[in-house]
Amino acid sequence: MKALFPYEETTDGVTVRVAVSYLPEQSEPARGRWFWAYHIRIENDGDRTIQLLARRWIITDARGAHHSVEGEGVVGEQPVIAPGGSYDYVSGCPLATSSGSMQGSYRMTGDDGAMFDVGIPKFALLAPAVGA
Repeated sequence: MKALFPYEETTDGVTVRVAVSYLPEQSEPARGRWFWAYHIRIENDGDRTIQLLARRWIITDARGAHHSVEGEGVVGEQPVIAPGGSYDYVSGCPLATSSGSMQGSYRMTGDDGAMFDVGIPKFALLAPAVGA
């Protein structure tokens, strides 16, 4: 699993795995725009049903500028994940530099109504070197 999803973090029995890909066809380096897709898998290894309510991202570019993104759910959904189940989605991130990073957290609720946060591991956004 580590080869497919090189970044992972586990919080309260919930594992978040991340794979990232640079998308040259959607990037325009001459115009200062680079674009990545990231694939997230959320695995519920606990014994309660959980629901993802909201997300919070901290996106950092190569200049050290931070951009925070918060909102309900992910890709328009607030998935419910049963014990032993998982949820996958793909989204994207543009940057004005050829490298940076993302990290964050999901706000979850358990079937007991308790709210808790699950960490999203920090992952690198790296464009290949020109001419590589």
